Amino acid sequence: MKFFNAILIITISVFLLSACGNSNFKTESKKTIDVVKETLNEKAKKADNKSGDINFYLPFGYEIEDESQNNILLKNGSKQYILFNNPQENKVSDVVYKSTVAQHKDLEVNEQFKSNKQFGYLIIKKLEEDMNEMTIGVGGTKITTLIKTSSLKNEAAVMTQIVKSVENEKKEGNDEK
Repeated sequence: MKFFNAILIITISVFLLSACGNSNFKTESKKTIDVVKETLNEKAKKADNKSGDINFYLPFGYEIEDESQNNILLKNGSKQYILFNNPQENKVSDVVYKSTVAQHKDLEVNEQFKSNKQFGYLIIKKLEEDMNEMTIGVGGTKITTLIKTSSLKNEAAVMTQIVKSVENEKKEGNDEK
């Protein structure tokens, strides 16, 4: 009889813990959506870094690890971020968003934030129990990282500040902005 009680308790515990994990994701993702929406409505941070033809804000502790024509690999401690920029697309474009969504199946979060000045979005794909792939974008620019569920909200605020600050330098024939 003790054996069956032990099995019952273990089964109930596993069920409750898995339910709590899912509830935690739902709570954190709702908070993350609110933070991204709020940060997108704030004034963009002043650009203090340059890579190729783009200028952007980089918070304290973040550094450029590597860069190529359209991608900048950022690092903050052990965390890595990929900042992608398509200079052909402006801040109201949804081209990068559509191509990003087309690459994924079963997105847990797929939010769009539209205004006449910018098209922002938040995409979260759950990878494992507590790991997620989060992408935040504005027009032709997006930033992606792998992140624990408990850090979604805090990382989203900083990532949104970075992506919102990106400005492409004007080139001849480029009538952006």
